[in-house]
Amino acid sequence: MANKMTIFDTDPNAKPKERVTFTDDTVGRFHSGIQGEDGTPEALSEWKISTGDPVVAQAVAQLFGGEAIETERPAENFIDVFTERSSIPVVLDGPDAIYADMKLWNRSKLVHHCDGSEFLSPEEKAGKPCGCPELFAERKQAAKDFIGPAPSITITFRLADDPDLGLFRFQSQSWTLASVLHEYENALEAVAGPALADLSLELVEYVVKKGPNKGRQVSYVKPVVKVLKAYDDAITDER
Repeated sequence: MANKMTIFDTDPNAKPKERVTFTDDTVGRFHSGIQGEDGTPEALSEWKISTGDPVVAQAVAQLFGGEAIETERPAENFIDVFTERSSIPVVLDGPDAIYADMKLWNRSKLVHHCDGSEFLSPEEKAGKPCGCPELFAERKQAAKDFIGPAPSITITFRLADDPDLGLFRFQSQSWTLASVLHEYENALEAVAGPALADLSLELVEYVVKKGPNKGRQVSYVKPVVKVLKAYDDAITDER
């Protein structure tokens, strides 16, 4: 009979965590913001990457700066790397690398799910008109008032600097990103295959010129995808 060591029985916290099995086939997530101590969202100027795999964490820290920090979050992506990069080259596998729909949540319950004109779920409503406003500004206001859905955007990609590391994803509810998704999809369609792109966080600053907030300085960070060229061409250029 094989004998088993019991060295971690008396110190379970020192036992290395097992490598997780990722439920969505991705090894990590990109984040453009964090939740502050008071619960309010805070934008980041450089990408944060989270993962549940220490090997992945060390790899992205080496590529993009930062250090791997294990957290107590009860989630599969419990290791954070606050990188030193606002722009990271990625590989997008065609237009299908971008998925977007519209969702309204009531706490943890999905109460409205559509594509902007027709319901996507539940099954008995799928394909029927969703009743969302036609005008973009009215859609945004409805979402702000919690009576209409907001964009739910997922971009899936590999790191151009280490494609074999696995798939990563970035999720966003940004209306600014939603307004230009069609441009990214058209650019990816034109490449007709895996594309090299820059995934970046871009600072936007301006002064309000009209209305009750006239003279107010506004600044925010928006996620941007810049499709550069076919990935095969990029590899050829490096040779």
